[in-house]
Amino acid sequence: MENVIALLVLVIILGLAVSYIVKAKKKGVKCIGCPAGASCPSAGKMKKKKLEGPVLGKKIMEISGMSCDHCVMNVTAMLNRIDGVSAEVNLSKGRAVVSYDREIGDDILKDAVEMIGYQVTGIRQK
Repeated sequence: MENVIALLVLVIILGLAVSYIVKAKKKGVKCIGCPAGASCPSAGKMKKKKLEGPVLGKKIMEISGMSCDHCVMNVTAMLNRIDGVSAEVNLSKGRAVVSYDREIGDDILKDAVEMIGYQVTGIRQK
């Protein structure tokens, strides 16, 4: 009997989730996981991170999977958590320009972005 109840609860939860996704897509929401429904009011208001030392170089990261301003804020915040890195992310171009004041390995940048669910398709020097 307990298994039947547990199964029934899971079916109800799954049904509600599917219903939510269908309704969101009908409304034209691009990023279903976005808490602001893909219309983040605070987008673009992030302070640019200042580096401690002079800029040694810049890298361009090609990123796929971003679909709204909330995604941009997440990627920017994650990259800016890395010591010696200041990032500017552009949604329409699908890339981030990363300035650095010390040597930062590509794997560190890639891991930070992919940890939060986006895919890095390339990194090159600017």
